[in-house]
Amino acid sequence: MLLTEFLKEGISSLEGLYPSDEARSIILMLCQARIGTKSYTHIVEPDYVINDSSLPDLKADLARLMKNEPIQYVIGKAEFCGYTFNVNNSVLIPRPETEILCKEAVKIGSRIQRMRAAYGKTAESVRILDICTGSGNIAWTMALSIPGAKVIGVDISEKALAVAESQNFNDLLKEKDASAPQFMQADILEEDLKLDYGSFDLILSNPPYILNAEKPLIRPNVLEYEPAIALFVPDDDPLVFYKAIAKWSSRFLSSEGRGLAEINETLAPECQEIFKSQGFSSIDVMKDIYDKNRFVLYMK
Repeated sequence: MLLTEFLKEGISSLEGLYPSDEARSIILMLCQARIGTKSYTHIVEPDYVINDSSLPDLKADLARLMKNEPIQYVIGKAEFCGYTFNVNNSVLIPRPETEILCKEAVKIGSRIQRMRAAYGKTAESVRILDICTGSGNIAWTMALSIPGAKVIGVDISEKALAVAESQNFNDLLKEKDASAPQFMQADILEEDLKLDYGSFDLILSNPPYILNAEKPLIRPNVLEYEPAIALFVPDDDPLVFYKAIAKWSSRFLSSEGRGLAEINETLAPECQEIFKSQGFSSIDVMKDIYDKNRFVLYMK
């Protein structure tokens, strides 16, 4: 079967579920992951023939995609901040919006690292806590982007932590002289939970923040496949995780540290009030790539 024929068939099969451009992107991603083609292979090699041995798996993958399963779960990989992460339906698929959080955090962490460099070998490492770590995409991005940083990732889900620990960046760790994050299971809603890692220079989080009432607005590929525990919060207590993050931050954030959390765009003022009530004096709201309120940046 010609690659061009499979692309045409695949795109046509998905156009009832996705816009044409997105359907095309999904099928191109599938082919790249499964048979190693590029987004332009069908253009520069119009006679490219897919090996007969590869077709059954491609067809099976297409059948999964036609049931709304996200391409990232089908191929088991997701791109985030220039790195490739293992993912499955135990963890959220990393979003482009969260890359903004990471880029801002890297700026802050790198600035702290430069300030401490003057102390030479006695300089303290930048210490980072990632709450609700999921796949570990934030934790690993911090560890790889701020060499020498000590990163702790926390999540309640054992399955999510297994995914986070499965990320294989051994070559990059050696190349960058970086340390892999440590991961631990914990329920951040337990207010008196002990965390024996001292204070942190950065506390980051992308917690659940979608109201149950917003479910009708969520696309089926998200609603039917991504873990509800990492997405939704009760309508009668939508800020439950921010209350916990603020309390954890009041306990574990250093006096000159910074916190950064992703938020529901409709609840920015309420989130600011929560951090203010915990004694944080500077709480700013940051926009995402769609110019929506998406993050709170706070300090003591």
